[in-house]
Amino acid sequence: MSLISVADLAARLDDPDLVVCDVRFYLADHAQGRREYDAGHLPGARFVDLHDDLAGGPGGGRHPLPTVERFTALLGQLGIGPGSFVVVYDSAGGATASRLWWMLRSIGHGRVAVLDGGYPAWIGAGRPTTVERPAPGAGSYPPAPDWTGIVDIDATQQSAELGGTVIDARAPERFRGDHEPIDSQAGHIPGAINRFHGANVGPDGLMLPIAQIAEQFAGVGSNAIVYCGSGVTACHALLAMSLVGLTGGRLYPGSWSEWSSDPERPIATGD
Repeated sequence: MSLISVADLAARLDDPDLVVCDVRFYLADHAQGRREYDAGHLPGARFVDLHDDLAGGPGGGRHPLPTVERFTALLGQLGIGPGSFVVVYDSAGGATASRLWWMLRSIGHGRVAVLDGGYPAWIGAGRPTTVERPAPGAGSYPPAPDWTGIVDIDATQQSAELGGTVIDARAPERFRGDHEPIDSQAGHIPGAINRFHGANVGPDGLMLPIAQIAEQFAGVGSNAIVYCGSGVTACHALLAMSLVGLTGGRLYPGSWSEWSSDPERPIATGD
């Protein structure tokens, strides 16, 4: 299970194995996610800060992955163990929560799902919220060897040059290089194709039906490399791919923020 509905989660709130994580995050205002959590969140939800908890490792780009050791320590602090069923949510259609979903999957934790529609869908359905913060008991998560399903900048370039499928999950205007509001150069990795992560979510904030997602990824192989601006929303594309059976996709964590800052890397513009 990669996706869970509001109704299904509401029916499982008393499950002793359930751990809910609030991953609301806003690039323009780092503190907004925590403020929103403090104002109201799902019962039992723990706040996870994307910038501080799910990034900050030695790699390149704006949001390099933390070390696996640091991540598993965080899981223990959150009360997540190998048998936990983890549900993650945000207020952006899963665009940031999917980062935690992917990280758990990367170390072999399969019992994790993204709440379809996130916090807005929960509120819209009239479900309860709270301002109480849970106090998870001290725990530990078994060590993991390393991240799986990732590629570095050189492997990404080599794959693109050899005709492998490289997917850019950013908005079309950023892919084309019409403008670049964040990174040092506009454009995309030569040979990449654009599959905007936001195109997998409908106007209601819910993931599109499986058949429509499958259309978006028609012709994409299961071993595609996916990137975005900083390795966050690319995880949402990997979530969408997993829903249609493309489970072998790999993440380039450094993404465009790393690639565009290296003057030796080629850059393409346009469609």
